[in-house]
Amino acid sequence: MDTIDPLEQALHAARALVLADLVAREVAEPEVVSMVEESVAHRRWWVEQWPEGIAYVAGLVAQDVQDALLERYGRWPLCPVCGTGDPHALDVEPELGPDPHWICGKAGVVVAPVGGLTP
Repeated sequence: MDTIDPLEQALHAARALVLADLVAREVAEPEVVSMVEESVAHRRWWVEQWPEGIAYVAGLVAQDVQDALLERYGRWPLCPVCGTGDPHALDVEPELGPDPHWICGKAGVVVAPVGGLTP
């Protein structure tokens, strides 16, 4: 039986988590999915250079997609916690660490793990 390459497993998991969040927030258009694929390709190279970073891939892919969406479309994902004031995006915490979560920086509240956003 072949073993699954840990790098490929981490990249596939990161892709699945970020796509789940995009689907939950109804922004998984083909161009946006292409942003996920671009990030996964970049992060494959990144982890090949720094293998210890494998545990950080999901959070980094989420941040990459968030940055790409900001450049092309606007803030994503919008905070569901703050009902008043200007709409703002959630942040990924930790910025470079395992077990990434979406948090509201204004309220200091954990909203969901990456991959766990709801509609």
